[in-house]
Amino acid sequence: MAELLSIHPDNPQERTLEKVIDCLKRGGIIIYPTDTVYGLGCDLYNAKAIQKLFKIKGTDPKKGHLSFICYDLSDLSKYARNVSNGVFKVMKKALPGPYTFVLEASPEVPKIIDVRKKQVGIRVPNHNVPRQIVKMLGNPILTTSVKQNDELMEYLTDPYDIREAYDDLVDIVIDSGIGGHFPSTVVSGLDGSFEIFRQGVGDFAQFVDYVS
Repeated sequence: MAELLSIHPDNPQERTLEKVIDCLKRGGIIIYPTDTVYGLGCDLYNAKAIQKLFKIKGTDPKKGHLSFICYDLSDLSKYARNVSNGVFKVMKKALPGPYTFVLEASPEVPKIIDVRKKQVGIRVPNHNVPRQIVKMLGNPILTTSVKQNDELMEYLTDPYDIREAYDDLVDIVIDSGIGGHFPSTVVSGLDGSFEIFRQGVGDFAQFVDYVS
């Protein structure tokens, strides 16, 4: 049975966060809040946890999209490469915020997750809980959104409903209040230009003169 942990969204309690970190380090799967929808995540450096995460989602690791929750952009070069100065400047303006940037994956990414990937999504949410988790863990977490129905794109918003739906699949569900109904906006920063892959929360056009 998944443990439901109440964590304040603005001032997360360090002692409670330590329980989450211990769970992640042991290969556990967590559900946590973001500035958009609730996310499903695991330690980026735990291969067994990654396989379990993809199994929960019913996704082939070779075909699934990968996104990392990061504390900030200080380690960006470790996970992405060929990021132009223009793209990096826009990322610094937009993040933390409700945006996922799709970039060219560095050679390090396949080594970490044991799956050949050319692209990676980088996410720095404007929410203290996931950022503090990543900071205390010492590295990003692999993330995907919590959906009720993949075809209808319905997102579970109530932590109690989320625990009921994922009770036998995850280890911890963090309750930081009701989540959002809409996901992050996914923006491609490949080749030094921008293209919106998925429109979600946030007006990305404010950060650039032109978005193709």
